[in-house]
Amino acid sequence: MNSRFKLVVVTSSTFLVVLLLLGAVIGRSASPEEPYRQLSVYSEVLSRIKSEYVEEPDIKNVTLGAMNGLLESIDPFASYLSAEQYKQYLKAQDAKKAGVGLVLSRKFGYVGVVNVLPGSAAARAGLGTGDMLESIGGIATRDMPLAYADLLLQGEPGTSIDITALRVKKPEPQKITLVRAPTRYAAVTSKLLPDGIGLVQIPAIESPAKAKEVSTQIDGLIKQGAKKFVIDLRNDGIGKAEDGVAVANLFLDKGLITYAQGQKVKRQDYNADPAKALYKNQPIVVITNRGTGSAAEIVAASLLDSKRAELVGERTYGDAAIRKAVTMDDGAAVILSIAKYYSPSGKAIQDTGVTPTVLVTEAEPFVDTEEGQEAPATPEQPRKDEEDLLLKKAIEVLTKGKDPANTQVAAKPDSPLAAPNPLTNPR
Repeated sequence: MNSRFKLVVVTSSTFLVVLLLLGAVIGRSASPEEPYRQLSVYSEVLSRIKSEYVEEPDIKNVTLGAMNGLLESIDPFASYLSAEQYKQYLKAQDAKKAGVGLVLSRKFGYVGVVNVLPGSAAARAGLGTGDMLESIGGIATRDMPLAYADLLLQGEPGTSIDITALRVKKPEPQKITLVRAPTRYAAVTSKLLPDGIGLVQIPAIESPAKAKEVSTQIDGLIKQGAKKFVIDLRNDGIGKAEDGVAVANLFLDKGLITYAQGQKVKRQDYNADPAKALYKNQPIVVITNRGTGSAAEIVAASLLDSKRAELVGERTYGDAAIRKAVTMDDGAAVILSIAKYYSPSGKAIQDTGVTPTVLVTEAEPFVDTEEGQEAPATPEQPRKDEEDLLLKKAIEVLTKGKDPANTQVAAKPDSPLAAPNPLTNPR
């Protein structure tokens, strides 16, 4: 397929998505028959492309592109899987194969990186939030179902997969080989800082045991003399809502933590249990960045809305929803959000993310290793020529309070941070 033809296919797909979305919007305020009229326009456009274009197009690819574009426009974590792909997906779910440590979503028609698990192959390769995967195993990710991208990255431990990545800090596509390994989640860690401040780092809220881990670390810091706490949720982008609720409940003794609601899902409230609020009085500041998502966002949103904590850092990614595979008559399936989690003030976290009260742009998120590779930076090991601005600001807010006249720390003009971050804009 030549480049001009590819352009026509992509353009046609985009146009069809616009038509379908327009039909959906009109259908909300018009008669029940209106959406079907819009679908007839879709069919006519396909017919014109097939009969009038200089070459006969692959209608299957055009339709697939339109379908994936439609899903991405309403839910960046949604996927359409053919019958065969869905069979493979279910088989892989049961097998629980090894992976490379990437948390993905769709962005601009491609597969984008939401987060990277610490210590994984993807982390060692220096991949990070905002990078894009152009191909996986030699297969282009343009219009690739998100669930299928996850499927391709999985395999037996020790096997490898080649990807082509478009990096935030490197403009040219880069070929990277990743070796699959069983998923291991980093433990909660802590450190006593000067002035009686305890730093608690939560890299993943992936299990119900995480609240207990956090409690254990805080108790240890209190024994060392900690009176105030910084809760670091940077790059914590996985986990179930219930586990995020449990962590938030450690600091909240009353009120709504979050709620879930969908078109066909009745609202379900998650309220704080006073008996589980072990640290309801200690001053806290929470740090978030563009890689904070899922369960960690529920923690951040609830503590912010309840005025229990100040938030310092970057707007979170936006990923907190209940997803379900909806099967079709031909065996295909659509995996999409059937309900979203909301902040106590009523904001859909997946739509808006969580915006800190004190905005600080994080320093370059990777450091060079001795082997010449790259690895994620941490609060204890920031980029060599940059200090940890977020942690520094969090400590300042915790000790001196928020300065209402200066709530944003900008990057230096000559710094790579000065480039706009595409994830800071609402989807």
